[in-house]
Amino acid sequence: MAVSVSSGVKQESGLQPKPSLSIAQIITMSFGFMGIQFGFALQNGNTSRILRSFGADVEHLPAFWLVAPVVGMIVQPIIGHYSDRTWNRLGRRKPYFLTGAILSSIALIFLPNSASLAGLIPALWIGAGMVMVMDASFNIAMEPFRALVADNLSDKQSTLGFSIQTFLIGLGAVVGSILPELLAELGASKAPGDTGVANNITYSFYIGAAVFMLAILVTVFFSKEYAPADYEKYHGKPDEAQQKAGLAEIFKDFGNMPRTMKQLGLVQFFSWFALFSMWVFTTDAVATHVYGLTGEYSKTEAYNDAGNKVSSAFGMYNFVAMLYALLLPLIARQFGRKMTHALSLFAGGIGLISVYFLKDPAMLKFSMVGVGLAWASILAMPYVILSGSIPPGKLGIYMGIFNFFITLPQIVNGLVNGWIVKNIYDGQPIYAIVLAGFFMICAGISVLFVYDEGWLRIQQEKKMLANKS
Repeated sequence: MAVSVSSGVKQESGLQPKPSLSIAQIITMSFGFMGIQFGFALQNGNTSRILRSFGADVEHLPAFWLVAPVVGMIVQPIIGHYSDRTWNRLGRRKPYFLTGAILSSIALIFLPNSASLAGLIPALWIGAGMVMVMDASFNIAMEPFRALVADNLSDKQSTLGFSIQTFLIGLGAVVGSILPELLAELGASKAPGDTGVANNITYSFYIGAAVFMLAILVTVFFSKEYAPADYEKYHGKPDEAQQKAGLAEIFKDFGNMPRTMKQLGLVQFFSWFALFSMWVFTTDAVATHVYGLTGEYSKTEAYNDAGNKVSSAFGMYNFVAMLYALLLPLIARQFGRKMTHALSLFAGGIGLISVYFLKDPAMLKFSMVGVGLAWASILAMPYVILSGSIPPGKLGIYMGIFNFFITLPQIVNGLVNGWIVKNIYDGQPIYAIVLAGFFMICAGISVLFVYDEGWLRIQQEKKMLANKS
């Protein structure tokens, strides 16, 4: 039996193909991601206005949002490294899901109540600290989900698996995004309360904490992970020396990252720079450019109205992403993975640029349709392309390292974009949204030059089957 050693995994020619999973099994496996994205949607749609209500200036918002990518850059590779080496009564990836869910739920409850906790420390800094805890916890829960899909699914099912995961992400994000406005319509106050945060926002975060926890528990209790012996049948036997290596192994793996991952890095840079701008500046861009608010407007009810419109519009892009995710396998089969991702990113860029031309805040939802197409593809296609190029014994760590290409553009954005908005855009955040649109289009162009090893492998298999028949 031929054996080759590559990237710490002994690859044997006699490896068994992974069994196909049912739709129900794939849904259960990724169900917890729905809860994670429910929490992310609340964070993305409301963190800026919560921090603004605690006294943050608009040009300082990117600095506070830097917490998320910095924490993710540190946490995800570490979690990936250790989840590759973990096996206990809960499983391989599940211990991290559960730990992250518990911590995330606590942070969701405390963030809108930061002012109540303020004493010697201002509420703004307590809020920023809660954002940091929340981001660290989200990353602990989130990182192993990508690796779990790659663990369990073959190349042929990977697009389906990541698409279903994206559908569930969209489902959680839709409800999380529209929840503040829905609660306001049901009677919860949208005026700033004693804590500086409106009741509809506070109650939304409470509900988010409960949904986050319940969704993770579904995956923990009802999904299956391969035991070590079974895992070796499908992936090969890991190199024992490398399995015992410490955290320094992360730096070695970083230097040996696959060619496809390096090329996807540029695509991710443009994509996530654009997304970060959208999450940070859309509320203030709509408040100033569409609503016409000026001066100290951050504590007015009109600003909360603008924030509710933005949160609801974010629900639209997540709803579109949820539906579009189900079509991605069919579109990718027809046009290829790279072209599918490129067209989706072009749509997102056009959607963001169109915000500049809006006069009615209700029209924001239509701009978000294009963003939804891009968002679905961003959550699925880079991971589908990447998973075909990663050595199996390194799935967790490389999925974690890949997060660098998500966090780095957000860090760069956070360091420079606030200054740009204040000094170059004359305090008009709408121009940050326009630039985000152009960056999304650049991402679409970049992906066309990526080497998709897994796709080529699938095409070769099709040719071999055709020749045999």
